[in-house]
Amino acid sequence: MANIILINPRFEASYWGMEYALHLIGYKANMPIAALPLLAALTPAEHHITLIDENIEPIDFDLCAKADIVGLTGMTVQRFRATEILTELKRRGCFTIVGGPWVSVKEDYFGPLADVIFVGEAEETWPKFLDEWSRGEHARRYEQAERTDMTKVPVPRHDLMKMKSYAVGTVQFSRGCPFTCEFCDIIVTFGRTPRIKTTPQIIAELEALRQTAGIRAVFIVDDNLIGNKKTIKGVLRDVVAWQKKHDYPLTFFTEASLDLVEDDELMMLMDEANIRSVFVGIETPNEDSLKETKKTQNLRGHNRSIPEKVEAIQAHGIEVWSGMILGFDNDGPDIFERQIRLVEEAGIVHASVGMLSAIPKTPLYDRVARENRLDFADRTEYGTNIIPLGMDRATLRDGYLRVLRELYDADRFFNRVDTLYFDGRLKPSSRDVELAKRPVRRILLSLHALFIAAAAFVKLRSTIDDAALKRTYGRIAWNLLRRRPSPFVVQAYAIKFVMHYHYHRLVSAMGGDGHLVNMF
Repeated sequence: MANIILINPRFEASYWGMEYALHLIGYKANMPIAALPLLAALTPAEHHITLIDENIEPIDFDLCAKADIVGLTGMTVQRFRATEILTELKRRGCFTIVGGPWVSVKEDYFGPLADVIFVGEAEETWPKFLDEWSRGEHARRYEQAERTDMTKVPVPRHDLMKMKSYAVGTVQFSRGCPFTCEFCDIIVTFGRTPRIKTTPQIIAELEALRQTAGIRAVFIVDDNLIGNKKTIKGVLRDVVAWQKKHDYPLTFFTEASLDLVEDDELMMLMDEANIRSVFVGIETPNEDSLKETKKTQNLRGHNRSIPEKVEAIQAHGIEVWSGMILGFDNDGPDIFERQIRLVEEAGIVHASVGMLSAIPKTPLYDRVARENRLDFADRTEYGTNIIPLGMDRATLRDGYLRVLRELYDADRFFNRVDTLYFDGRLKPSSRDVELAKRPVRRILLSLHALFIAAAAFVKLRSTIDDAALKRTYGRIAWNLLRRRPSPFVVQAYAIKFVMHYHYHRLVSAMGGDGHLVNMF
């Protein structure tokens, strides 16, 4: 039997982490990392396993020193903290293993700090390693010969995580994406053929989350939920039936490609399943840049502009969040204003803006390396490892900061929120229509929404030190109440205030201390 500890390193402050604001609504981290509870579920019962997420609790290094195996997962943005943790673990004589997205694309990064590395998926290699370790004959490197059969993936052990500390839960329906975006490492790690779990698997995971205290919102972590539209429609129909049976216990968020707009039935099913927002990689208004990066799915349907496509999704009651990228080879200095204009015309409140970066093993990395345009510094002052063609590096960096500051100016941010809720852009959801038929249930949920909103507003006002920002929030909140919105709209605005406060703090800090965070 092995005593195993698996660790998720602390993230640096980022767009997605909400580190500056989560405490305002009673949470320590945004969501649990998917790898830890899944690896725990794959671990044979004879082993003892402990999961530690440094984003919600400190690492007990004394406990680690007593373990037989200490493992780390980690994304690209966690590599610096992961190095610090591994250094301390080796100082204490620990046997260390490392897996996850970063080591999968940069295998030699941690060098001797990692005794064993796992490249790519690990549903087969993790149990294989444990079996070989027990016999004293494990390898240095593990990589599956075939992609994971998703129909055999077990229900993750969320019971081993401190779920009350997270704002949302996570579930995965599928892996893989059919597209060939040059910059993307998803198809490198998971391939281009979408692999989907069976409906019974997915329902079992939803049931487990429904039984988890405090979890009412769940992020479907698929990199492209609609990679296989025909199959996912069948899954969604069953999710709709499950939601209705249990009176809609969960609200979902997910990721999908922009070609979602081509399928009205799919958007309808997502609405009925209570998927309330979708993250879409819009990337850029520059069609030449989309062609350059092989994101041709965004060019389909030339009869509609990108803002019109976004509005078509919003018409189904689904809010669109977007990924935006600056610094493609075809981008000139005019791209900054064009990006801002696109986001505002589309009524996109949440835009994750980043500079184009090259991830190892991607086609973009190989191409830029051949062109001698890679900056190999581990942390560069320009925030990206690519030397751009259409402008100098300082122009790209400064333009990036300008886009962030303008998009996350409080008045401009809430003008976009107003576009959704008061200009009729975001239509009522199927759940809202259903609630209208059940007055008692609607009253109870309305009171709950008002309670959450009031608590968030009070906590926010007592936290903000910036007098100008506090006045701005007060003015926007007063204008909101004058319009007599529904309790659910008031709750939505309260959440937007909390999220904006995080963005405000993050953007204000960027560039001020010589440390530039690339949000992408």
